[in-house]
Amino acid sequence: MDWWQLDLNPKVVAAVRKANIQSMKEILSLSGPDLQRLTKLSNRDVQYLHKTVAVATKSDPVVTALQMYNGQCPFPIQNQRLSMGCPILDVLLGGGIPLMGITEIAGESSAGKTQICMQLCLSIQFPSSYGGQESGAVYICTEDAFPNKRLQQLIAFQPMLRADVPADVVNNIKFGNNIFIEHVADVESFNHCLSKRIPILLSRGLIRLVVIDSIAALVRCEFGAADSIVKAKCLQKFGTMLHHLSHRFCSPIICVNQVTGAVSDSHLAHNELGLLDRRVLPALGLTWSNQLLMRLMVCRTHICIEGKLPEGEVCASTTGTVIRRMEIIFAPHLPQSFCNYIINKQGVRGMKGTGINRAETTNFSPCDILL
Repeated sequence: MDWWQLDLNPKVVAAVRKANIQSMKEILSLSGPDLQRLTKLSNRDVQYLHKTVAVATKSDPVVTALQMYNGQCPFPIQNQRLSMGCPILDVLLGGGIPLMGITEIAGESSAGKTQICMQLCLSIQFPSSYGGQESGAVYICTEDAFPNKRLQQLIAFQPMLRADVPADVVNNIKFGNNIFIEHVADVESFNHCLSKRIPILLSRGLIRLVVIDSIAALVRCEFGAADSIVKAKCLQKFGTMLHHLSHRFCSPIICVNQVTGAVSDSHLAHNELGLLDRRVLPALGLTWSNQLLMRLMVCRTHICIEGKLPEGEVCASTTGTVIRRMEIIFAPHLPQSFCNYIINKQGVRGMKGTGINRAETTNFSPCDILL
């Protein structure tokens, strides 16, 4: 250690060297009296030495709660989000998907879970100034084959969906080359994929997003009703592995989950269902819920819209584009709220003027929710 790099009195530097102290870590690990005994310095010199070394080793400034509330937190990782590829949905999610932690997207069939995941796989490839991470994604399929034709259609319409990004930036991204597809059919293959294959892609910087579609299909096939304890241990193991990958490589984990019907009203009462009245619950129970940072539920409504409508105006119809809904069930940084969206050939697009939060739920009717 070159002590002359620090703003210290030569007398103090000579005393530190004579005491054979080799690093700043040693100084910080020693108490004031111990350091004074070793260096034979005065109490004032020891205090100044401690303060100077502490300032030199400090990596991040102190942050107040007010700074965090106002979005002025100097830690860039905690502030960064992965864009949903739609500004309206990004507003709902406070900027997008957090980069560290497991986000679950649960919902019934045809709610648009896979469409959202594919759009995220494209969004991750944009520069950070446009909500991406300039990297690829791995898409783990556990049920059906990967919908490659739909992905190619989404890629073709990216210039229209992402009108906020300059055309030359979009055209220079080779979207199809940066999405890695894995098909796994059982728990053992999934475990091998998480422990061996994905860490290689992450460590080489080839991917920064992991999508699992779906986590429930693996567990339902492997474990019966009598294997609840074994299933819980398996889910905890997978949750730990996913959290380790997410925090080690600062990469968001997206897990698609299925839903189950509520058996009784008492079953509903013991589960956090958000703002809307529904008779389905996310699968895998409380063990899996405890592994999640954020849970989103999506559903398909019975309302359609016709043609190209003005912003903020929705007309009910029995034919046309189906309106779907995304709801925040829980998240440590967001209130419970929801937003309607549609899926067309361009991708997933939120609808303006359809968001609502818990504070606004006292005076709305079912018709207000649908429209």
